[in-house]
Amino acid sequence: MRTVLTILVCLAVLMGAGCRRKKYENPITKDTEQPDKVLYDKAINDIEKGRYEVARLTLNTLINTYDTSEYLAKAKLAIADSWFREGGSHGMAQAEAEYKDFILFYPTMEEAAESQEKICMIHYRQMEKADRDPVHALKAEDECKQLLVQFPNSKFAPQVQQLLRNIQEVLAEGEFRAGDFYHRKGSFPAAANRLQTLTDHFPLYSQSDEALWELGDAYSKMGARFRDKAGAAYAKIVKDYPLSPRVEEAKEVLAQMELPIPEADPVAVARMKYEQENSTTRGFMQKSTGFMRHGPDTTKAAKSGTPASTAMRPTIPASVPVASQGTGAGVTDVSVSTVQGTSDLDTKPDARQNQPQQGQQAPQSQEVPQGQQTTPQGQQAPAAATTPDGQAPAAPAATAPANEPPPTNHPAPPQKGKKQKKEKQKK
Repeated sequence: MRTVLTILVCLAVLMGAGCRRKKYENPITKDTEQPDKVLYDKAINDIEKGRYEVARLTLNTLINTYDTSEYLAKAKLAIADSWFREGGSHGMAQAEAEYKDFILFYPTMEEAAESQEKICMIHYRQMEKADRDPVHALKAEDECKQLLVQFPNSKFAPQVQQLLRNIQEVLAEGEFRAGDFYHRKGSFPAAANRLQTLTDHFPLYSQSDEALWELGDAYSKMGARFRDKAGAAYAKIVKDYPLSPRVEEAKEVLAQMELPIPEADPVAVARMKYEQENSTTRGFMQKSTGFMRHGPDTTKAAKSGTPASTAMRPTIPASVPVASQGTGAGVTDVSVSTVQGTSDLDTKPDARQNQPQQGQQAPQSQEVPQGQQTTPQGQQAPAAATTPDGQAPAAPAATAPANEPPPTNHPAPPQKGKKQKKEKQKK
């Protein structure tokens, strides 16, 4: 009995939480009975209760009827918020378009920064895990950077900066998994290219020290000419990640390579201490249901530091030889100039007409000697040849056409029709 009561109470609590009214973030507290304000309040009430389609119809009525209303901008923002609350892929796409329109028409309003923050959240909520398609992660990174550039003094800037760290943690994790795969496979140039780009572009990545360790190992196995690059990777672990468990191993490798061991950076020490003190871990439920979650795990993302402000670009692998200056470089400068004077097309005839060149005469018609005949078509007939005795040579034997089969020695079959006629005549 107690178990049934407990279940009923839990269901009641869940239903009450689901039916609870979710207040709107941008209300208008001005109390008036103007018709445009009445329409706006009605639409906000519908949004809070989840009647999004009805709310959008009311807001569109306000916009089309009262085009000079003071609530026009708020109504346009409320339409975007209704799509954002409705959710789904279609709703998110519509919300992004409405927010961009609002920023375009009202860039100086305080709500413009909030609209840009909502656009960032639209793609942030649709991010996949690190080993899947990063399209939404890349779009979320671009939109967050846009807010920090366009609205640097906004109250949403610190929040968006942390979102940007979380996004770059996911992107860096994807690059690290690709580099680690190539390293385990033995494709050291590919691994070095991936890990070098990762460590240069995402220094706040939680496993940058491990990435640098694999980067140094990949360069070491690529040959003696990459010795300096391998040493730079190990030295960066000691200098920029002094609290990493790989520091002592990196120092030993540098000592074996007879390379200088750098001192730890005090700023890096303070940053790593702050990260250790403010680190968050996943709970039991998050660990047990992590495989069922759609989004990535961002608990290991950095909590301090300035995230990268430029887009990550793939670099040329270090194993690709660099072309020397001035040899085999090809044509790099192309100049364009205007053609002056007459063109060759105006002064020279068309070659397809087969006209004679200068200094050559056209072939003249030949006279026909006496005693020679011409064909009806005007062609000259060949003259008859004679033998030394003055007699005409014998006519050559007729030759069979090329398409006819060669003659055979078999006798022709008898013609039955002629024999029958002869027998009838005799009778």
